Amino acid sequence: MLGGLIVLLLYMFWPSSEQPRSESQPSTENHHHAITAVAIPAQLEFAGESVPLQEADVRERIDRELLVNTFWHSNTLLSMKRANRWFPVIEPILQKNGVPDDFKYLALIESGLINVISPAGATGYWQFMEGAALEFGLEVNEQVDERYHIEKSTEAACQYLLQAKQKFGTWTMAAASYNMGMNGASTQIERQRQTDYYNLMLVDETARYLFRILAIKEVMMNPVAYGFQVSTDQLYAPESYETETITADIPDLVAYAESKNLTYRKLKIYNPWLRETYLKVTSGKTYTIKLPK
Repeated sequence: MLGGLIVLLLYMFWPSSEQPRSESQPSTENHHHAITAVAIPAQLEFAGESVPLQEADVRERIDRELLVNTFWHSNTLLSMKRANRWFPVIEPILQKNGVPDDFKYLALIESGLINVISPAGATGYWQFMEGAALEFGLEVNEQVDERYHIEKSTEAACQYLLQAKQKFGTWTMAAASYNMGMNGASTQIERQRQTDYYNLMLVDETARYLFRILAIKEVMMNPVAYGFQVSTDQLYAPESYETETITADIPDLVAYAESKNLTYRKLKIYNPWLRETYLKVTSGKTYTIKLPK
C-alpha cells in the first residue's frame, strides 16, 4: 500500500522530459501541404471593359471570389466539365447576336449550366422568371417550357442583354441588371447618381455578381495556375444528336420515345423543355425534337 502511494507521488511530481507546447508554438502535425492565398491578376476585364483594380475594395471583392472558386474544388471542377458540353452551344449564339463571349460565364454562375429552379422561381440555364421569359419570346405553359431549352433561352438572354446594353451604355451594367433587373438598376443609378457598376452601393448578391463572373472566367482560362488539372477525357462531351421536326400532336411521348428506340428518360434528357408526357401542336406551330445518335 505504502509502495503504491510512493509511486503515485513520484509520477505526479517528477519533472517530465516532454516539454509542453506553448499556445504560440504551432503544431507541425498535418502540415502536409500549404494553403496559400491566390495572386490577384494585374489586369482584368469583362466584355472588353476594364476592372478598376487600383481600388482597394474592388481588389478585395475579386480576391474573395477567386478564393471561393479556387478552394471550392468540386463546384469549380464541375463547372469546367459542364462548360465543355455547353459552351460550344452558347458561344455561336452569343456571337451571332453581337453579345460578347464573356456572357457565357454569366450563364455558368446563374445555373451551373444545369436546369435548376431558384427559390424565387427563376428557371433553366439562364434563370428566367416566367414573366421575363414570355417578354423575350419563350413559350412557357404546362406542356412546354422553353426556359429549359438551351438554344432558345440563350437567344432570349441575348435579346435581354442587347436591350440592357442600349439602356445602360456598358456591358458591365447590362450584366449587373441581369441580376437585379433593368428597373432595379435604373432605380439605383438614379438614387446614387452613378452609372458605373463599381461605384454603386448594391445588395450583396448584385455587388458580388460581376466578381463571381470575373473569378470563374479567370480560373477557367488559367486552370493550372489555380491548381486545377483536368484531362480532356474527364470533361463532359457535347451532345451528339439528330433532329426531327414535329408538326402534329404527339399524344404519348413515352410511346414516341419507344418508336425511336429510346427510353422516355433519354428523350427528356435531350429535350428537357418537354414538361408533359404529351405534346399538342397548334395549327402552324412546329417543334424540333433532338434524338440522340
